[in-house]
Amino acid sequence: MTSLLLDERFRGYNSAALKKDLLAGITVGIVAIPLAMAFSIASGVNPEYGIYTTIISGFLVALLGGSRFQIAGPTGAFIPVLLAVVLQYGYEKLLIAGLLAGLLLMIMGLLKLGNLIKYIPRSVTIGFTSGIAVIIFTGQIASFLGLEGVEKKEAFHENMNEIFRQLNTVNMYSILIAILGFILLIFIPKLFPRVPVLLVALIIPTIVAVFFFPNKVATIGSAFGEIPQKLPSFSFPELSLETIKEVWRPALVIAILGGIESLLSAVVADGMTGKRHNSNRELFGQGVANFVTPLFGGIPATGAIARTATNIKSGAVSPLSSIFHSVFVLGTLLIFAPYASYIPLASMAPILMLVAWNMSQHRAFVHILKLRSADSIVLIVTFLLTVFVNLTVAVEIGLLLAMISFIKRMSGMLEIDKVLPDSHGKQVSPDPIITGHDCPQLSIYTIEGPLFFGAADTFERVLTRSIRKRPKVLLLRMRYVSLIDATGEGNLSSLVNDFQKMNGIILISGIREQPLEMLKISGLYEKIGAEHIFEHTGEAINYGLSLLNYDHCKGCRFAAFRECDSFKQREVSEHAQMARVR
Repeated sequence: MTSLLLDERFRGYNSAALKKDLLAGITVGIVAIPLAMAFSIASGVNPEYGIYTTIISGFLVALLGGSRFQIAGPTGAFIPVLLAVVLQYGYEKLLIAGLLAGLLLMIMGLLKLGNLIKYIPRSVTIGFTSGIAVIIFTGQIASFLGLEGVEKKEAFHENMNEIFRQLNTVNMYSILIAILGFILLIFIPKLFPRVPVLLVALIIPTIVAVFFFPNKVATIGSAFGEIPQKLPSFSFPELSLETIKEVWRPALVIAILGGIESLLSAVVADGMTGKRHNSNRELFGQGVANFVTPLFGGIPATGAIARTATNIKSGAVSPLSSIFHSVFVLGTLLIFAPYASYIPLASMAPILMLVAWNMSQHRAFVHILKLRSADSIVLIVTFLLTVFVNLTVAVEIGLLLAMISFIKRMSGMLEIDKVLPDSHGKQVSPDPIITGHDCPQLSIYTIEGPLFFGAADTFERVLTRSIRKRPKVLLLRMRYVSLIDATGEGNLSSLVNDFQKMNGIILISGIREQPLEMLKISGLYEKIGAEHIFEHTGEAINYGLSLLNYDHCKGCRFAAFRECDSFKQREVSEHAQMARVR
């Protein structure tokens, strides 16, 4: 206990805080039990596995995570992935996928990749979250209607076909139980806000079913057997290279999804409390929890936003509230497990349907659609792939489309303008061609934006066209180039080589730290010459003017620079001097 209190999350802890954590832990435990069973059943596994997950992950994340208030456990976001793994590979390989996901999360935490997950586009997260919500909601229709003989399928359309095929087996008792559950879920929070609505929405329908129409509806006991009244046993799954190859993709999706959900939950907790979480530590803690949980038969877990919010609203002060929540769930398992067999599956359907509605983010979905942008396309594609293909493909394609969209937008940010000093020579102004003042010997270009692979075509096209006119000096103003990548450096190197083959001289002004460092590392800095790289454009222009061939200024129609008249006069005086000598 002493070492635990050394954790900064327990700073200033006292007996009053202990009482608050105890009360919050019991409150969250009451909420967590029905959700744990419901999420497990929806994921295609026995309800006790969700309870094991709640106990173990809640305890480990509290000890090792990076948030004071995080409550971890099974969540709705995992349902489509876990169900797909169970249907395709079986429960044993689901445990291996969870174990691998935990390992990946630990590595992500150790490599300090916590902040990178935050950069996943909102259009992708809203797309797959809404898709998951649709799958969860429609997946409960069979239980709501009490249909018999419905086989769970991996594909959405196959599940819908199963439901329509078995509509003739509708059970009116199940519908009554489900409607009663919906009524309780809607009105109890309004009439009795302090009452644990989820638990009541299970207990009252169970009592009604047991006393008024026994054996008329499917229950946890009839579908899955009795929940064991004991602690889970330790068992390490049989690992093989072939199995790892089979489940690595869903394991990766579980890790990414778990990381997103956990950090999002931690951010929500920060907003509610004014505290700050440690994202990398949170990933590591979630990783340990997901690595250990499968060893006791549990399914993947993540930070649960609703339960974390309940924890905070119940007065939680430290991670001890999550530990108390785990202990409470464990005690409930040991004492009341046999009674869970009487819970009707129809009473769980409205709970999961409500969870689906809350996680659908329908307002955000509609808002992004109204933007009619590339993000709208990413959103729709991710959503449809989640529903009609699977979440793994949806995340991969969604991220790919988002990256392509981002690269396209970034490439459009690169602007290359041909410029000249104003008539007073004090500054450089764009688009001098309109005025008809252009210098055939000294070309000046302002480059703005990142010089990277997405902008390579624009850079090469514009400047290659310029050097074909064979100016003697090419000055590149690069003060507004934020970065240069390997492709950008390669394009710049090709430009320098081609221009120097024409006996031209490249000058650069105002280059920033990262691009300059890239030039030095690549050797391009030496190739251009340190004497040709200037801090200020004015210095570069003066140097460039000193390199001009003044013979070519004779008869030049353009007055591009203030010095042009003096160049011409210098040529006239030289001719006059030569005539006197002759």
